[in-house]
Amino acid sequence: MTAVSANRLELLQISDAVAREKSIDKEIVLGAMEEAIQKAARSRYGMENEIKAHIDRKSGDIKLYRVLEVVENVENHSTEITVADAVQYKDNPEVGDILADELPAIDFGRVAAQTAKQVIVQKVREAERARQYEEYKDKIGDMINGVVKRVEYGNVIVDLGAAEAIIRRDQLIAREHIRNGERVRAIILDVREEPRGPQIFLSRSHPDFMVKLFAGEVPEIYDGVIGIVGVSRDPGSRAKIAVTSNDPSIDPVGACVGMRGSRVQAVVEELQGEKIDIIQWSPDPATYIIRALAPANVTKVVIDEDAGRMDVVVGEDQLSLAIGRRGQNVRLGSQLTGWQVDIMTEADESERRQAEYKERSELFMNSLDVDETLALLLVGEGFRNLEEVAYVAPDEFAGIEGFDIALVEELQNRAREALANIAEVAENKRLEMGVSDELTAIEGLTAPMLVTLGEAGVKTLDDLGDLAGDELTSQEDGILRDYDLTLDQANEIIMAARAHWFDDEDEAAEEEASEAEAVPEAE
Repeated sequence: MTAVSANRLELLQISDAVAREKSIDKEIVLGAMEEAIQKAARSRYGMENEIKAHIDRKSGDIKLYRVLEVVENVENHSTEITVADAVQYKDNPEVGDILADELPAIDFGRVAAQTAKQVIVQKVREAERARQYEEYKDKIGDMINGVVKRVEYGNVIVDLGAAEAIIRRDQLIAREHIRNGERVRAIILDVREEPRGPQIFLSRSHPDFMVKLFAGEVPEIYDGVIGIVGVSRDPGSRAKIAVTSNDPSIDPVGACVGMRGSRVQAVVEELQGEKIDIIQWSPDPATYIIRALAPANVTKVVIDEDAGRMDVVVGEDQLSLAIGRRGQNVRLGSQLTGWQVDIMTEADESERRQAEYKERSELFMNSLDVDETLALLLVGEGFRNLEEVAYVAPDEFAGIEGFDIALVEELQNRAREALANIAEVAENKRLEMGVSDELTAIEGLTAPMLVTLGEAGVKTLDDLGDLAGDELTSQEDGILRDYDLTLDQANEIIMAARAHWFDDEDEAAEEEASEAEAVPEAE
């Protein structure tokens, strides 16, 4: 073991060299050496002894001590000593004193030296990892350069100079080939404290990697004049990036493209030929989605804000372009805008609208006992259900040709009567199904909703409390998806169902508080 068998000055020189090479504190290296010497000394003098080693920071002298505690009655002769025996080490010793009995220096054998070396290597490695974590933990999201050290099972190990990092296979750009010795750029995705292996995880497929590349190529982005609002990527294939300008005189799209496409081309080359659509952000959701679905031409956009959905209507010849290969264009547009987007042709939209008109008009004809003309007139004015007819302000009917006060009052009375009948039928069905009365007290749940919940097997507060909001509202399989319930409303209903779970805790807390107040009185 070189560090142990070297002369005194060489010991300090070695600790300096290791500290510089690993970029760690010299004290950590010397501490590791002391621990290694202690371990070797214990193997020589006996593992039952408590032995400490000290390396003089100036001279390099090594001293060994056996640590003894002064006690009245000795139970362990290796670590304890009586007051009478302690007199030889210290004047007027007392119980509890810690004594240091200096031991003669030892010569390290091959096995002891090897053990000491392993201890030092392990301690230095742990210190190096701790230093790397502290150095990089606050750099998540930053761009970094490194040299490819090796490729293992598709994962790329990158030498950052002061540390090693890894780009996992799923964080590489699709179909890119990286070789040993190449320089590579990536963003720091995560930094973790782990017992072994890489701690720094990089990514080239994350959307923020594209953001950093544009910031490096477009000075206006770096300076904050142009802002990147959103990015969506299909790494290695296609990407969309939305930009906006804080200066009306600067075109954000043109600035990102650059003269003859020089700026965007530099980003494309780094991303292995990934096609990039640069669009100008708009605060208007309809305008934003129209730009996001380029190069397809959009005819019409219907927005459902409560559900966070958009129905986008395109011509028959634009359908495949709007959807894109394997749904890529609409998927990236949806990710970029944050809206769920449904693409349909004009014929599909017309057919669906007619079906909705027919369904609503039949509802009004049957429930309000009116003719088809009057029912279609209500649908055409935007009335969607009986609740809207029954409870909107009468002046909402103003402007509808042929509607007077008497007709409006009659329609609203019929709508309220129809709703009462529906509620009565639903209430009877709820009781037959065994849906708990406690559920009826939850604000926001109507009788028809309770019947629907009962049909899905949700009959008690606990049944409802065990659900998540999207299990009620999901357009695909949500239990209450037909009731225009928002996710926030669903979460409020579920939390109301869970309220009784905390009653016992509140009662226990009150009892503890009462007991605490009673203690002084008892005293």
